[in-house]
Amino acid sequence: MKILITGANGLLGQHLVKLLLDTTAHDIIATGKGEPRYVVQDSRLHYYALDITDGMEVNLLFEKLQPATIVHCAALTQADECELNPIKAWEINVTATRFIVDAAKKINAFLIFISTDFVFDGINGPYKETDTVNPVSYYGSTKVTAEKAVAQSGLPYAIARTCLLYGNILVGTRSNVISWVKENLEQGKKIKVVSDQWRTPTYVEDLAKGILLIAEKKATGLFHISGEDFLSPYDMAMATAAYLHLDASLIEKVDASVFTQPAKRPATTGFIIDKAKNELGYEPLSFREGMIKMYPHPLKGGNL
Repeated sequence: MKILITGANGLLGQHLVKLLLDTTAHDIIATGKGEPRYVVQDSRLHYYALDITDGMEVNLLFEKLQPATIVHCAALTQADECELNPIKAWEINVTATRFIVDAAKKINAFLIFISTDFVFDGINGPYKETDTVNPVSYYGSTKVTAEKAVAQSGLPYAIARTCLLYGNILVGTRSNVISWVKENLEQGKKIKVVSDQWRTPTYVEDLAKGILLIAEKKATGLFHISGEDFLSPYDMAMATAAYLHLDASLIEKVDASVFTQPAKRPATTGFIIDKAKNELGYEPLSFREGMIKMYPHPLKGGNL
């Protein structure tokens, strides 16, 4: 099978490419902004620079390469940036998705769209797939609109929503809750961490495996793909400090009202993942197991 990935230079994209190369015989078309961030050489991996906001460019590439499956990972995911730059957010998250849908229809490809827990308002989480979306941020609104474009396309499709992704990027730099806590505590810096928001954090390799299960089973519809541990950022920070033997007294427990951010965050999201477990055979790691994968050999004082 020929699989095309958008956003292949990002955290998820890099891990998805690696998983496909390591565990499958599929041909992989990696696309992203600028030069590839891959050091691996493999005859099955082909990289193309692609501006997903250029509909003609998307059409020409898809028509030329004829992928059987498209995994659309590329997005503007920073909620505050979306709030401050709504035109840019709409162009990347909505218009580009519509271009990808149109190009996919011309070659009758299977489309897997990656979405977010921010499609929910955070009042009644954790959420299952049948719950009603009601975003409280512009980022969430763009993803709801993009989901509708995919669902109404007439294509064979799947939407994989995920929640608070973490893990080590393979090439480049990308901060997440664990690395942020680690770096600050190692430098002796005090940090404020919210205790009144709740998520089911997702280890990036688990999300990649969930997407591969969808692709190989040609499973259609909506799937919630996340971890199972229901944690606040404060819980995650304390667990990180304990595991890495860092000074937890530097962590101050606060509520969300302490922070002034452009984008509103939903208070309680997180996912019920029974559908993914039952229909896909998806089994995520625990949050602790994810930390161990990131930092296998913690030493006293956090020096790895």
